[in-house]
Amino acid sequence: MAVGLAITSEKGHYNGKMTLFVVLSCMIAATGGVIFGYDIGISGGVTSMEPFLKKFFPEVYTKMNEDTKISNYCKFDSQLLTSFTSSLYIAGLVASFFASSVTRVFGRKPSILLGGAAFLAGSALGGAALNVYMLIFGRILLGIGVGFANQSVPLYLSEMAPPNYRGAINIGFQLCVGIGVLSANLINFGTEKIKAGWGWRISLAMAAVPASILTLGALFLPETPNSLIQNSKDPEKAKLMLQRVRGTNDVQAELDDLIIASSISKTIKHPFKNILQSTFSTFISMLIVDKFGRRALFMIGGIQMFLSQTMVGVLMAAQLGDYGGISKGYASLIIIFICTYVAGFAWSWGPLGWLVPSEIFPLEIRSAGQSITVAVGFLFTFMVAQTFLTMLCHLKSGIFFFFGGWVVVMSTFVYFLLPETKNMPIEQMNSVWREHWFWKRIVGVVNEDGKMEVP
Repeated sequence: MAVGLAITSEKGHYNGKMTLFVVLSCMIAATGGVIFGYDIGISGGVTSMEPFLKKFFPEVYTKMNEDTKISNYCKFDSQLLTSFTSSLYIAGLVASFFASSVTRVFGRKPSILLGGAAFLAGSALGGAALNVYMLIFGRILLGIGVGFANQSVPLYLSEMAPPNYRGAINIGFQLCVGIGVLSANLINFGTEKIKAGWGWRISLAMAAVPASILTLGALFLPETPNSLIQNSKDPEKAKLMLQRVRGTNDVQAELDDLIIASSISKTIKHPFKNILQSTFSTFISMLIVDKFGRRALFMIGGIQMFLSQTMVGVLMAAQLGDYGGISKGYASLIIIFICTYVAGFAWSWGPLGWLVPSEIFPLEIRSAGQSITVAVGFLFTFMVAQTFLTMLCHLKSGIFFFFGGWVVVMSTFVYFLLPETKNMPIEQMNSVWREHWFWKRIVGVVNEDGKMEVP
């Protein structure tokens, strides 16, 4: 059952192989990214379909087709329309905190299962919606599903993956997000052409397909050894699972680290309070992240994203006014720079935003930490989604310079404050922070009694 990628017992590493059992388990879990990606892709397309707007948002439909005096930048400025989009993110924010308790107390598998089930219910309600209230309630259910999945799946992947291939395994989640976005856009392209005007129902209801895969697949997923150690009084059960996922009987070194980490975790009664004393969250990586490291991808991707945002802003300011249109040549150039921005995000900040937070937290606060990571992501996505159309109406092309400035801030933070974590075993991650020029003054150390001390 072994794929054959060996992991030696050198310093900082454990014995074992990349087993087929791990690959299959992570492939099923990573489909949690499909439901997130599908929603990202589907909502933008559906909200541009005229039959959808005419039924649920007639004010926007009127501005698009009848009001010739309104600015190009303000046609979609509707708080009700943005509520449809952003309701998912605020629901996901709240759900991620509940998911933390479920993940910590009951395990990673139940959270994944609950996430799939909630998303399945939300997709059914959205596809059958008769009014805007049903539509938004369906979005809330989708948000609950995404909140649970985004909190538990990255943890599951990081804990199942061998240290040397944790970045490669985690790319499965981001890859599935991309597959979800692509699938949604292809479906929207087809359903928009349905002349009867009900194509949007197919687009929304088709979210049930990835949700069904995740829900049914979660029934057969094994629990991670880390979770078994944390929630079981029988370490032998965790040892057997560890032997199965690593493809070797020589797992004692890794098991010992898991047991130590679990012992420390039991001394932490309030993980969220502990996080507020010593910690922060950043973002994930791609296949090459295990070779080149997290920091390099963050910085190169940040530069690519900043330059792309700036060029889009310059072209929009120069070529698109409040009225009239833009030539096909300049429109194509803008699309190229937008695609360049998306590509930069997709191979750097996008995947890194899930990997890094899922691997930097010690076991005692890992579930709570991932919840905060997901919640912060949802909070800012909600804020952007709720305000973007209004900001676009007022800032016009300046909105691209605004977000480009934030890319500079993010990249500067990574350059000075994020240490490199590639190839570091997840239960030995504390050493990275203790050696960092800034964080070594803040993170705690383990005393002789096995308890965490914070300076």
